[in-house]
Amino acid sequence: MTSQPHPDSFKITVNCAVVTVSDTRTFETDKSGQLIQQLLLGANHAVKAYIIIKDEATQIQEQIENLGKSSKLDAVIFSGGTGIAPRDTTYDAIEKLLEKTLPGFGELFRFLSYQEIGSRAIASRAVAGVYEDKLIFSLPGSSNAVRLAMEKLILPELTHLVSQVCL
Repeated sequence: MTSQPHPDSFKITVNCAVVTVSDTRTFETDKSGQLIQQLLLGANHAVKAYIIIKDEATQIQEQIENLGKSSKLDAVIFSGGTGIAPRDTTYDAIEKLLEKTLPGFGELFRFLSYQEIGSRAIASRAVAGVYEDKLIFSLPGSSNAVRLAMEKLILPELTHLVSQVCL
């Protein structure tokens, strides 16, 4: 386990929205969305919204714009639609709206994924950044990928990143 270069001296509850992008998942079958919520709550963060939308660029952009207006949110975590199949539009829709990107997130995620699944990790277009003073994370739809991103990257840095956005 690597140590943090400058540990946060404070703990805050980060208010999050979870958005699953899928043409087939429902609230009952969305294991990845449920896992994100479970991990956030287990880390003493709050889930203020949980939404499932179709993999349509306009729906994704409308959702990010609506959530960006909420003063009650600090972060939005998307799951699904980050591959290269014709219906995978999440990356394209989100990347256009980000005011700042966190390239290290995608780079590290693909590196960690490579260690688990090998060269197929190159097909992931996981991305993170800032939109309307909200952290935005876009993860693949697989539960294994969600767990990896949440446990290794998002949860360890969520409080610090939120504090940086709100400076």
